[in-house]
Amino acid sequence: MSDDPNDLTSPIDEGITAEDLGRTLFIGVGGVGMNGLTRLYATRGLPVSGSELKDWPSLPELERLGVTLHREHVVANLDGIDTVVRSTAHNDEHLEVAEARRRGIRVYHRSEALAAAMTGRRSIVVTGTHGKTTTTAIISQMLAHAGLDPSYVNGGENIGAHTGAHGTGEYFVAEADESDRSFLRFRPEIGIVTNIDVDHLNTYGDMESLTEAFERFCRNTDKDGLLVLCADNPGTLALAKKLRAEGRTVATYGFSDGADIQLGEVESTKDGVDYTVLAHNQLLGRFHLPMPGKHIALNSAAAIATGLYVGLEPDAIAAGIAAFGGVKRRFEKRGEKDGYAVFDEYAYHPTAMTEAIKTLKEVAAPGKLIVVFMPYRVYRTIEMREGIAEALSLADKAVVMEIFGPGETVPEGQGGQALLDAVDLSDADKAFVPEWDDVPAAVKALAAEGDVVVTMGAPPVQLMPDDLLR
Repeated sequence: MSDDPNDLTSPIDEGITAEDLGRTLFIGVGGVGMNGLTRLYATRGLPVSGSELKDWPSLPELERLGVTLHREHVVANLDGIDTVVRSTAHNDEHLEVAEARRRGIRVYHRSEALAAAMTGRRSIVVTGTHGKTTTTAIISQMLAHAGLDPSYVNGGENIGAHTGAHGTGEYFVAEADESDRSFLRFRPEIGIVTNIDVDHLNTYGDMESLTEAFERFCRNTDKDGLLVLCADNPGTLALAKKLRAEGRTVATYGFSDGADIQLGEVESTKDGVDYTVLAHNQLLGRFHLPMPGKHIALNSAAAIATGLYVGLEPDAIAAGIAAFGGVKRRFEKRGEKDGYAVFDEYAYHPTAMTEAIKTLKEVAAPGKLIVVFMPYRVYRTIEMREGIAEALSLADKAVVMEIFGPGETVPEGQGGQALLDAVDLSDADKAFVPEWDDVPAAVKALAAEGDVVVTMGAPPVQLMPDDLLR
């Protein structure tokens, strides 16, 4: 075994398939990532069970697919099991993981089980600091719309679809997580990197180490395949130049001059975004996405590069993108209350927050935009406080909740109040509201008819719109 932390083995290297895992128990099957993978295995006709304590809305669908659900973590869940699949959140001390190891049952990380499912397929893997969920969803739905029936596993739930499913076609599309290096277990034919920005320094320590991991991901992509990298991000652009100089096939995309897939003439409204696409300086046409945001158009450019590589005609690519239904927690409109609209948005990284807030301000105009933000992870919030505060300062008004950091302790004076203090809004236009039940009243005091309210940040805040709309 190599001492290089970026040198991860993969079931693909050994030719292991999903079928080889036998009877499989997925731990924490309600979470979005694990749920999508479990659904994929179930729709592939494999014997699957799952354990989950929380009552997630996706669980009845898994039961309908034949998944045996255990509503507690007990050793009996392992009876008759050949393989246990866990996420990074369930370490070796977790009861089911520890018992599996005691019994000699194979334990796979989620990424390994996902990689095994890709064995023998033409895989398209999307990673990057942000934007990967939407990019994965656009590619999946574009291929499906073209009749290619792909398999896919995404880190978010496609509106009108699911987080994962087994298709009969040759393509497999997956979102890959860089936060714990698990994206290094994949060996795709097409590797996509949306951007490389500061994040996950608790894992990598510094940007140099983070960039080295993304480079290894690219080198894990088939040498005869395609690398798709964003030309607008300094990290991915430098990587594209380096790999292209070595003879790798690279397609860059973005708004930048010189991008292989170049976007221009962007018009974003509440009805969506329209833009012109050039491929190697040849006009492909005018494209439309039925959701607003310049950065959503940017995500679609990676899909366009992918579509051209797999042989789709420009009209088929454009039609697939125009049919995109969106992803839950990405500009998801949840309803209206007292004349103002309520949206939910996953963004918690400063770059993603900035783009989301800019777009939502366009949607809100001439009304005001009120952001309800739940910071995600203590270490990240402290490291990125300045950038997060700058993003929130773009809103008209802001409500900041306490940091959501399971298993973490918020140092005194470093929590949500410190973040709010750094936000450049007047005291009348911002509030620190640490208690969940107090948020609806704080929002009501700030919002007026014609405004837009968006809940943003850590996963639990996606439940807040239900309270705001009561």
